[in-house]
Parts: sequence; C-alpha cells; structure tokens
Amino acid sequence: MKNNYDSLHSNRKSSTRKHGTYAYSHDSRSRSTRSSSASNRSRQSNYAGKTKTNTYKYKNTSARGNGKHSKGMRSSRRGNGSHRKSEAKKLNYKKIFGLFLIIGLIIYLSTSEIHIPTSFLKPTTQNPTQTSTQTVDLTPSYIEEKPSDISIDIVAIGDIMCHASNFQNAYDAENDTYNFSDVFPDIQTYIQNADIAIGNLETTFAGKDIGYTGYPTFNTPEELAQNIKDLGIDVVSTANNHSLDKRYSGLVSTLDELDKVNLSHTGTYRSVEEQNTILTKNVNGINIAFLSFTYGTNGIPVPQGNEHCINLIDEDLMLDQIAKAKALTPDLICVSMHWGEEYKLQQNATQEKLADFLFKNGVDIIFGSHPHVLEPMEKRTVTLSDGTKKDGFLIYSLGNFMSGQVIEDTRNTIILQLQVTKHTDNTITIDSYDYVPIYMYDKGAGQPNRFKILDINKTISAYEAGNSDISEGLYNTLKSSREKIKGILGK
Repeated sequence: MKNNYDSLHSNRKSSTRKHGTYAYSHDSRSRSTRSSSASNRSRQSNYAGKTKTNTYKYKNTSARGNGKHSKGMRSSRRGNGSHRKSEAKKLNYKKIFGLFLIIGLIIYLSTSEIHIPTSFLKPTTQNPTQTSTQTVDLTPSYIEEKPSDISIDIVAIGDIMCHASNFQNAYDAENDTYNFSDVFPDIQTYIQNADIAIGNLETTFAGKDIGYTGYPTFNTPEELAQNIKDLGIDVVSTANNHSLDKRYSGLVSTLDELDKVNLSHTGTYRSVEEQNTILTKNVNGINIAFLSFTYGTNGIPVPQGNEHCINLIDEDLMLDQIAKAKALTPDLICVSMHWGEEYKLQQNATQEKLADFLFKNGVDIIFGSHPHVLEPMEKRTVTLSDGTKKDGFLIYSLGNFMSGQVIEDTRNTIILQLQVTKHTDNTITIDSYDYVPIYMYDKGAGQPNRFKILDINKTISAYEAGNSDISEGLYNTLKSSREKIKGILGK
C-alpha cells in the first residue's frame, strides 16, 4: 500500500507541475485495493497525455472507483473540447474589452488632471495599507513663461503757454467757459498712442477772481488743465521762470487745479514733505522717476519760509533730489531742465556743463526748455564713476508746444519720440529717438478756431494730393519750417 500510495503521490506531483490548475477530489470511504489504485493511475496517466492545458489531480484512495465514476470521467473528457471553445470566446471578449479600456484611459489622461500615487513617483517606506496621492497638473496654461524684454514709447512736448490771444480765442461766451481742445486734433494721436507723455507747463492757474492774463505774468483759465489731460499728457514740469508769476498763492492754486484733473506734476511744491517725495511712474513694468529744476523766477523772490516751493538749479539740491530718486531704485531718471537763452538755436556752455553733471550722477534722460525754439538733441554713451556704461539722451530745448508767440522759429516745434527697453538682466537701453515736426498755426485775429497745431508732414502731403483747403502760402511756410527743424535736430 505504501508503494502504491507513493507512486500515486509521485504522479500527482508530476502532473501538477506540468499542467497546472484544476483539481478534482473524491472522499475516501473504504479501503483502497491494489487493482483500483492501478486502474486509477492508468486512467490518470492516459488523460495526462491527452491534455496540455488542464490538470486533473486525483486524491481518490477509495476501493469504490466503480463504473459510474469512470463513465463520468469519460463524459468529462468528451465535453472538454466545447469547454475550451467557450473559454476561448470569453478570452477574446476580455481582450476586446481590455483594448477599449486602454483607449478610454489614454483619452482621459490627455484631457484631465491626474492624481498619481506618490509611490509611483519615488521610492517610499510608507505603510502599504496607507494611500498617498500627488497632483500632477498637465494643463499648458500653468507652464511658467520665460521673462522677456519690456519696451515703452515715451513722448515729450515743449512749452505749454497761454498768451492772451490763446485764451481769448478759447472763450465760449454763451457758457462763460474756456475750451482749448480745438487746438489739438491734428496731432493728438501721437500723444495718446504713447505709453507716457511729458510736457512743460509754463503758466499758472491762479484763478478767475484775480483775472486771466498773458505775458509777462501768466494766469490761464484752469480749463486748460483738463484739456491737456484729455490730450494725453501724463506728467508736467512746473518749475520754470513763470512759476511765481502770481506769487506763492498762485503756485499753490496751480498744483490744486492739476490735482483736480489727476495730472501729475514735479518741480513746485506746497510743503517740504512734497518736495522730498519724488514723483515716480510705473509704465508697463518700467519705473521712471521725474525731477524738474529752473534757473530762476524772472526776478520774483522765492518767499521766505517757503523755499521748498520750487526747485532751483543748484548742484547741492540737484544731488539731493537725485539721491532721493535713486533710493527708490527706478529704472530711469528723467529730468526737466529750464535753462538756456531765449530764441537761441544752439545750447550754451552752461547747458552743456549741467548736462554732463546730471549724466555723471545717474540721470538717464534730459528734456530742456525755456528758449522757446528748438535746440539740438543727442544720444550718448555715459560712463559712470564705477566704469559701467549706459545710454543717455538729451534735447537742449523742445521749443514751444502751444503759444501765441510770433517771433521767428517759435512756431516750429516737434513731438519727441523715444523707445526705451528694459532687458531681462535689468539693463536699460534707449533704442531709438525720432520726432514728428509740428507747427503752431495762427489763422489771424478774429478768425474762429484761430489756433491749431498742425502735423507738418501730413499737411504737406494733403496739399500735394490736391486738398484745396490748404493754401499755397501755408504749404510753403510748412516746407520752410520742416527744413529749419531738420537743420537744428540733424534729421
């Protein structure tokens, strides 16, 4: 019995290792006999030779292996073929289902935020019964953009003046108000399209009660403040020889009127605190500090106790103001200088010396005014005390923008255009400088809309294209003015 059992046990091990997974068991209820054990081993061996996929493991030691059992086994073997076909069909269905599942998963992953267990991202000693997830965001909008250079367009205009002829023509008798907006339509797009626009306000807004006046002591209708704001001017310099035309109260009133229309200003102040507060503007990511100084106030003394009210050209004061500006770490420092000699088309030695002083001490751009006519401009490479180099730009005089003056060359003027770039390494370059030549046109006394600032190039082109509204005399004047401007500015 031991030998028979060992043999059967050995066959069972061999069959199990070769074929695998299915096992049938029969309860042993009687003694085993040598013949039934042999019969069972024979049948098992025969069957094992016929099948390659399924293994039937017998644990039958009973002597009751009768005919019914043998018949059942034969029946089972006959039905095995159909069973395998059925299994094959199921397997095909599973493959198809699995394929669709994989395709669906790929589509889902390409359009959704995925939560991936951290165990897939890096090794972990975490308890396997605990689940930790990490969110991986695949949305392109979350990809960090690389820094890029920033470029801005700066425009500057000359003296904004208002002679008696100017405000008299702007008067609306029906409403008892003033409107200067008719002067600007031909050139306003150049100013409005700039990122920032700067001008020199060379008059006061001292109020109607003391009477409006022109030269030599200006007091202009305050409506002009709103009109130049609407034109697109963002910053005005208020330090000039006419700042105290209506004394200290007129200076303070001028600043109050500018504040009412939200027009930024620099150069004159109502307090020491205001003087020590440097005007800055963030222009599309480029920070600009603005300063302003004047040579004097036409002999009108600066009031004692209010010396803070105006920035005079003094090297110590200029160094102090520049230091305060630098403490704000601006990208650019722009200074408006009221200097030079009236009606001179060339700068003098004092202007040149002051320009060198400003550049040496960290100023980047200088806008000159006071001569009422144009003076040369230049871009230069500035070498600082530490040996570093940078771009600098200077125009000695921008001339008049709006006025009633009739002296030669006081009506020829420009809109200055600068392009400045802040690079990713925080260096600043002045990439280009150009101008639009303009002309302060006066139709003559008694004419409606008497004054108008003309775009010289556009008006010349319109005449040459057959525009009959432009006289031959005006056409010739504009051509002459354009040549004079080119002669002064070198372009």
